Amino acid sequence: MNVSDLHDLVAAHALDALELRERELFERHLVTCDRCRGELETLQEAASALAFDVEGPTPPPELRARLLARVREQQPASVVPLARRRWAVPAAAALAAAAAAGAVGLGIWGLSLSRSLESEQSARRAEARALEIVSDPAATRYPLRGADGAIVVTPARAAALVVSRLAAAPSGKTYELWVDRGDAPRPAGLFRGGGDRTIVALERPVPAGALVSVSLERAGGVDRLTGPLLFGARAA
Repeated sequence: MNVSDLHDLVAAHALDALELRERELFERHLVTCDRCRGELETLQEAASALAFDVEGPTPPPELRARLLARVREQQPASVVPLARRRWAVPAAAALAAAAAAGAVGLGIWGLSLSRSLESEQSARRAEARALEIVSDPAATRYPLRGADGAIVVTPARAAALVVSRLAAAPSGKTYELWVDRGDAPRPAGLFRGGGDRTIVALERPVPAGALVSVSLERAGGVDRLTGPLLFGARAA
């Protein structure tokens, strides 16, 4: 695939529509291409705005099926044929109850969707930030001790971890980044690991001489280091 073809993949990447092989090729190209990084940022912002459009996405078919089943369950089992108007009251009440149940179901689904979108957008912003740091030509790389990779630090002291072939964190655990300026390690981000290569931006700057390290902690992370340090590097 030539460079021109890679330029054409920007929109598909912004919508997460690339095949795995294309995605890998494009992300390697993205590290060195200012044009594609700029276009990708613009397209991702537009895609995020569309995700919150007024009309909203269509609920999944399984939710519709559950709501219809709820309507059938709440219809009266028997009707006393004394007066047609009196019969309409429990029927209307049942339909109102079913509609209320449907509204609750849609509300829960909508809240779940909103949180999922926010989480995905946050992850994408973190990935873009990490790529921006790694691709900064003025950044300095400090090789890791204990793992195959490096800590990349920009002149503004923003930093990212790049590590290869790191096993995914076990169930109930997470990898946690730490920045130690000589007083005490301070938390700087969480990540799961796994795959051929992990790139993650640190959530705090790395002063000159600070030690950046990684430990394995409980899911959700901790405020104070509890696990042994697995690997790291000191940034001059």
